[in-house]
Amino acid sequence: MIELIVLIMLATLCLGGALGVVASRNVAYATICLLVALLAVAGIYVILLSEFLALVQVLIYGGAVTIVLLFALMLTRAHELEGRQDNRQRPVAACASLLVFGAIAFSAYANEQAMAEERVRTTLKTLGTELFSSWLIPFEMAGLILLIVLLGVVIITHREELR
Repeated sequence: MIELIVLIMLATLCLGGALGVVASRNVAYATICLLVALLAVAGIYVILLSEFLALVQVLIYGGAVTIVLLFALMLTRAHELEGRQDNRQRPVAACASLLVFGAIAFSAYANEQAMAEERVRTTLKTLGTELFSSWLIPFEMAGLILLIVLLGVVIITHREELR
């Protein structure tokens, strides 16, 4: 019973953070709301006994993605775009997001039975062995690409400041 209460609290926190990301007009506040939503998802993974996914959620998404967003905020001139953040496409975006949500909800409902039959419990050891044997090169390449992108942003921003 307590797991259900904690799950409902985490789901509410996750939805609140997601709504904060969408509704916030300040990018820094939206990033903080994104961090709250991602940490709530990590909590849901802990309840589902997926400790590895919770750890990855905190380290990769909660840490790295949020830091990259804050770096992008600091390195760009967001204060110059203050008046240009709102446009007339907001109702179209709301309708499109509701359609996408409906499609995802329908596919999750339709595939619930098939998913229940194919659940596999993997251990942290097998996941680590697979990650660092079969997927080592793509894993390292993704890290290298992210590093190159971050360096490119720094170089482009400093080049514009020197002009």
